[in-house]
Amino acid sequence: MPDRPGPIGLVVVSRQRTVAYDHARLEKLLHAALPICRMVAEQRGGPLADLPLVECSVLGLREMARIHRRFLGIRGPTDVITFPYGEIAVCAAVAASRAAEFQHTVTEEIALYGIHGLLHLAGHDDIEPDDAEHMHAEQIRILEDVSQIVS
Repeated sequence: MPDRPGPIGLVVVSRQRTVAYDHARLEKLLHAALPICRMVAEQRGGPLADLPLVECSVLGLREMARIHRRFLGIRGPTDVITFPYGEIAVCAAVAASRAAEFQHTVTEEIALYGIHGLLHLAGHDDIEPDDAEHMHAEQIRILEDVSQIVS
């Protein structure tokens, strides 16, 4: 019987000062989502199954645009970028601009981006439209599930 990976750590850091959100709630939501996404990774063979630590950084527009350009060659900010070694970068300003569109708080929208990143680390891909639709449904389901258990 193969060894089961040890516990995984999650660090959530804010590296921006512009957008107000509930950092403590964000941490709780992502910590609650982590074991769900880890089970998905174990099924799909994603790197999250073996990572000892995931860091989710909440960034501002300028820093997200810099990372987007540097690593993906695309100008301007984006909502979330996931690196296979366990780093997730989410943009608070993008979340703030889109939260109302999806009837989320800013904190929930940032959490959704973090869950999206965790699902990438779990082995999900969203390049093809069908895969993107499946991943979107999965991240919404996880957010709804963890929102019910996190106060």
